[in-house]
Amino acid sequence: VQLVESGGDLVQPGGSLRLSCVASGFSANTYYIAWVRQAPGKEFEWVSSIKSGGSATYYADSVKGRFTISRDNDKNTAYLQLNSLQTEDTATYYCAKGPNDIVVPVTAELLARYPYEDRGQGTQVTVS
Repeated sequence: VQLVESGGDLVQPGGSLRLSCVASGFSANTYYIAWVRQAPGKEFEWVSSIKSGGSATYYADSVKGRFTISRDNDKNTAYLQLNSLQTEDTATYYCAKGPNDIVVPVTAELLARYPYEDRGQGTQVTVS
């Protein structure tokens, strides 16, 4: 499993970024893909997940309405659009392999608690 993130940057409050994640080494189009983040000195925090075909998306309350997750299975790539960024969004953002799409039922709570053991190296987002 390989997940490679890009797109992190330094941005002012209220700004926007688009993160990308290229997946390889597994059948990414049959798995949920998630974005998780870790701020300095804090635990990993689930941010968002998207179902294998992109038909369902889930968000943490802290980012709902500001972030948008999407994916292009033809390119084995997932995206996270970050709008209206706040200083509290400063963190390293990781793309992660989620559960297989045969896992039912899937809820936001399950996705938030999933042990995302397969993650990329992360991309730094700094809002200042």
